[in-house]
Amino acid sequence: MKLKVCGMLHNTREVATLTPDYLGFIFWEGSTRHYKKTEIPELPAGITSVGVFVDAPLEFVAGKVRELDLGAVQLHGKESPDYCRDLGNLLQNASLRVALIKAFPVGETFAFNALEPYLPVTDYFLFDTKGVLPGGNGRTFDWKLLNGYPFEHPFFLSGGIGEAQCDKLLDFVRSRQSRYCHAVDVNSAFEIRPGEKDTSGLRRFLQCDFWNEAGPPKT
Repeated sequence: MKLKVCGMLHNTREVATLTPDYLGFIFWEGSTRHYKKTEIPELPAGITSVGVFVDAPLEFVAGKVRELDLGAVQLHGKESPDYCRDLGNLLQNASLRVALIKAFPVGETFAFNALEPYLPVTDYFLFDTKGVLPGGNGRTFDWKLLNGYPFEHPFFLSGGIGEAQCDKLLDFVRSRQSRYCHAVDVNSAFEIRPGEKDTSGLRRFLQCDFWNEAGPPKT
């Protein structure tokens, strides 16, 4: 299982020394972590930069991928399957090879059958807690809902995950709902201020027992 640290803005190089698998940069003006810089610091080998977008024009997304050499795109709005297909085609035609992650907000219930049209046009799903904002609401959802996940499509687990969830994550990786969990996504629970991450807390999180049992990402 891999780790994604999202909402990077102020101390990217410092967090990169912990070698998470993914670092996320938010390109949405409504976020307090909006990444306005014209470049991303050079990252160590093995760290994938992820651009997070919310209902953005296709050309804007492709432009950021090209400009910042992003390795993945995360769609965190209400993007349709057609949008995902068109974006994938646009990126492919521009010889931009990136992974496509589609995020979905999860509330007290979730209709997984609605995801089926997204299967052929995405590489990963991401499940986040439903809230006022598209992401970064700082709350977890009931992971037992993932017992009803009917696909083999790998997914990211997100939503208010921090050190307080280490024991819960240990139970999760031992359960059937973690079978296709590719990565854990963290953000607000490790913030000193929006966009600045607590590296000491992240370091402790990486020492949690569940990582020993998580094993390699389930793809």
